[in-house]
Amino acid sequence: MQIGTVIGNVWATRKEENLRGLKFLIVQPELPDETAAGTPFIAVDRIGAGVGDKVMVTTGSAAANMEPEQNLPIDALIIGIIDSIDTEKR
Repeated sequence: MQIGTVIGNVWATRKEENLRGLKFLIVQPELPDETAAGTPFIAVDRIGAGVGDKVMVTTGSAAANMEPEQNLPIDALIIGIIDSIDTEKR
């Protein structure tokens, strides 16, 4: 899993049939201290995240298998909206 912040939306009026009805967001991956940690990517959102939300994202086969009956052509899935993060300072 990764932590990130939603920084934008992607609209696609034409897409694979299996992807109809899904919302796509641009996520900037981050470290727990909110430092950017890589290149932004597109993730599918089914839980209602929006721009500015800090989210948890799963990638790979866990994301592609979000529907038990079919394997979807997606790489990243938002699985939670983060309320707070507590880390120990060293």
